[in-house]
Amino acid sequence: RKEYVDLYVNYTFNKSVQKPFEDFRQGFLRGCPARNWKMFLPEELRVLLQGHTTIDWHLLEKNVIYIQYEELDQTIRNFWTVFHNLPEEKKKMLLAFLSGSDRISGYGLEHFRFQIADPQVKNPDEVYPHATTCYFILFLPR
Repeated sequence: RKEYVDLYVNYTFNKSVQKPFEDFRQGFLRGCPARNWKMFLPEELRVLLQGHTTIDWHLLEKNVIYIQYEELDQTIRNFWTVFHNLPEEKKKMLLAFLSGSDRISGYGLEHFRFQIADPQVKNPDEVYPHATTCYFILFLPR
């Protein structure tokens, strides 16, 4: 039985995926040669590829640039009060809404900046907040 299980596991995890994995590996190494990856420790490579999963939300707030807003405007203060009271999952959802990802790139949070802008519409009560993920701008009506 042990030999059967060993052979079955070997087939399932190694032999059956050997050809597709080898094709993927060759394509990946063609675009990203292995010599470029060997300089990283495994943890560094994970962060580089996946981004940072833990976020200092107060540092994120500190890095925001305001357009047609001041930091002490009531809308901004209300936004950050509500934001900091959200559970971690909802904060990450807002980050994904803003940037397209719920993670911060490998450069780190100290280099991540986004903008909160006033869309300057006639009736702000009829406009929802929206974002441009390419430019990291959150349009937040007053």
